[in-house]
Amino acid sequence: MSFRNRVDAGRKLAAALASYKDQAPVILALPRGGVPVAAEVAAALDAPLDLILVRKIGVPSQPELAMGAVVDGDSPRIVRNEDVIRLAGVDEAEFDAVRDREFAEIERRRRRYFGGRERIDVKGRLVIVVDDGVATGATTRAALQAMRMRQPKKLVLAVPVGPTDTIEAMREEADEVLCLEEYEIFGAIGYFYDDFRQTTDQEVIDLLARFSERGPDEAARSH
Repeated sequence: MSFRNRVDAGRKLAAALASYKDQAPVILALPRGGVPVAAEVAAALDAPLDLILVRKIGVPSQPELAMGAVVDGDSPRIVRNEDVIRLAGVDEAEFDAVRDREFAEIERRRRRYFGGRERIDVKGRLVIVVDDGVATGATTRAALQAMRMRQPKKLVLAVPVGPTDTIEAMREEADEVLCLEEYEIFGAIGYFYDDFRQTTDQEVIDLLARFSERGPDEAARSH
């Protein structure tokens, strides 16, 4: 196992990102599992923390298999995996039904996590997108493409662990990719954590509140 838990992974990732501290970065987490990792990065870099809400669009008969993804925003973005759609024999009506269900879940999470909080404007800023790992890369790719539309100065993807081929593919979407550990034979993200318990909605809310109300320095001291 490479990491004790998401906090440990976040601290190791933050150390590797230390050179960005003086560039006033914005840290954007993929909830839910990416938030505890990103919180450590944001605290170490004295940076604001926000979210990218992205949901996998799973094949109806095999929900873990991504046939696309959808990302929240002023202009919601849908990323389609045409190869999976074709091989799974999914028609447009089936795709649209799953897409709409995931849109509804994104809206639920946005209301629950953000309340009335404004999104951070990332235009012209250094943006670091953080998750607890990358597997197939479908949701990560969607998040990066959506973020690119918001015109950051530089777009960085930072993750603790991922498969070599997926990490390489992400270099087409981000200006820079930092992955602490890459593996040719991967399996699942959870294999590389001693503790990979599910992050709850309440944990996400608490972390966001800690940063929005008290700032990253105090957030770091509260651990």
